[in-house]
Amino acid sequence: MLTDMQIRGAKPYERPRKLTDGKGLYLLVAPSGGRYWRYDYCFNGRRRTLALGVYPKVPLAKARERHQQARQQIMEGVEPVAVDRGEAKRDFEAVARQWFAHWKADRNARHAHYVITRLEADVFPVIGRVAIAETSATHFRDVAYRVERRGAVEIARRVLSTCGQIMRYAIAHDLVQRNPVADVRPSDILRPRKRRNFARVTEQEVPGLLRAIDGYVGAEHTRLALQLMTLTFVRTSELIGARWSEFDLEHGRWNIPAERMKMKTPHIVSLSHQAKAVLTKLKAISFDRELVFPGDVNPRKPMSNNTLLFALYRLGYRSRMTGHGFRGVASTILHEQGWPHEHIELQLAHQPRNAVSAAYNHAQYLEPRARMMQAWADHLDKLRQQPVEARRKLAA
Repeated sequence: MLTDMQIRGAKPYERPRKLTDGKGLYLLVAPSGGRYWRYDYCFNGRRRTLALGVYPKVPLAKARERHQQARQQIMEGVEPVAVDRGEAKRDFEAVARQWFAHWKADRNARHAHYVITRLEADVFPVIGRVAIAETSATHFRDVAYRVERRGAVEIARRVLSTCGQIMRYAIAHDLVQRNPVADVRPSDILRPRKRRNFARVTEQEVPGLLRAIDGYVGAEHTRLALQLMTLTFVRTSELIGARWSEFDLEHGRWNIPAERMKMKTPHIVSLSHQAKAVLTKLKAISFDRELVFPGDVNPRKPMSNNTLLFALYRLGYRSRMTGHGFRGVASTILHEQGWPHEHIELQLAHQPRNAVSAAYNHAQYLEPRARMMQAWADHLDKLRQQPVEARRKLAA
């Protein structure tokens, strides 16, 4: 058991350390010299930590008294509550969870789950119990290094970004004076990341790809998904998550809500006659399901991202074409045909690159975009029907 002399003589190290007093009670000595009483316990099968005060404001005897009261509550089936609620809120994990509850309100549920899971796996075990005011650039640098060492460089960058958001939240709520993450630039501590280039076919190869898709002998939903992808060039996640309620076939529009878009803004896809024909075929085999592309195992969930990729593999396009590649092909050809850059970027739902692009919102220029999408579908039909000999000459 601890003594007052041991506590007074405890020197801070580079990392937080525990001085145990027994039965889950310990004094956490922070690198700054701060001393915090903590009690680790289990309640309903889950590990918890209770803040019992700050030494010397709360001396050893008082900490033991609070510890005993908490143990008694647990034995009675009641979860203990932090004695100093203000202090409990200042642990990094506690503040991070407050930030997350605030931040996730208008975020995609899948993305939000990914963010909190990443924090629980990579951040909280390292600095979760560090007082928010005691965090330093070194803490966040070490967290990033720890993630990078397992080869997850991109995740390390995202972890730093998320921690930066948490610290900005702490500043906004008067919990800290400054953001130490701002002192850590990913490029200064992490290996350079390789730019990801999505594989895609050339324009000369498009006719063969279209014919291969038309002749796909796998699942009907998969074949029609690939056809709709070529006609709309939306992102794979936007395609497979489509719901029938988003489509207005009478007016030739696909209204994708903001929560399903990468840029978190609503997006309108003008549907060509060919796209509407594909959707009519899909409707005939939908069996009144909500999802346009239900999964084979669980029809209440969308088909997997890999479904389309593996279909392309089976068609002989491994390392030559991806779902994202359809976007690149469409962008290249439409630009070469002289369609306005702003209309193409808007249809691709890219983030605005400059003040001019930012002036176009999701509902503007629908008429010229509709003409562009119909011309694109007609162009694909011409490529699909192109004689083999003509394609050879074009390739030469």
